[in-house]
Amino acid sequence: MSSIAERLDSIRSTLPAGVDLVAVSKFHPVVALQEAYAAGQRIFGESRVQELVEKIPNMPSDTRWHFIGHLQTNKLKQVIGRVALIESVDSLRLLEMIDELSEKRGVVSRVLIQLHVAREETKFGFYPEELLEWFENRGFENLKATHICGLMGMATNTDDTERISADFARIAGTYRKIKEIAPDLRGFDTLSMGMSDDYPLAVAQGSTLVRVGTAIFGQREY
Repeated sequence: MSSIAERLDSIRSTLPAGVDLVAVSKFHPVVALQEAYAAGQRIFGESRVQELVEKIPNMPSDTRWHFIGHLQTNKLKQVIGRVALIESVDSLRLLEMIDELSEKRGVVSRVLIQLHVAREETKFGFYPEELLEWFENRGFENLKATHICGLMGMATNTDDTERISADFARIAGTYRKIKEIAPDLRGFDTLSMGMSDDYPLAVAQGSTLVRVGTAIFGQREY
């Protein structure tokens, strides 16, 4: 079986310049993260606040943590100021609470807005139409301590590659429309799409950030 370092090298070799890799480390032990770090990986993705908080002290200080799961508002205090990027802002209420708490703490939180285009209703996020309307109404101007860096989205969980590509194309199209609607929106340059099974399709549609776990660390330890 290949090592984490070998699998990282293999994945990196498939990514064009300008596409960053998030190693999705949720449910994996710190020793696996340390092996990936030793192989040059710096961005790690976690989806459970408790697990994130336990791992942070056990990794070097230049590790960049991305929160990628559904973030409950009652867990915000443990996340604000401790992660490089919150990828999963899936409601206006959450965005407003992030902004309020960030301002209180004197930090600027970097976030991605999560878009919902998948067939599954269980997935979180904004529908493209409502998000475009929010940007048209310049809702982002009300934010005081939050920097919207771009969008995050997931494709439908299916083996149908045409469906997956169409979902990624819709997310990318919404991303481009937002840039047209608000050309003065600074630093809106991140499009997080693609996971272990479908990231090449996401990159083909313009993803700048892929979230890969199983292909790096193997099956998760629940």
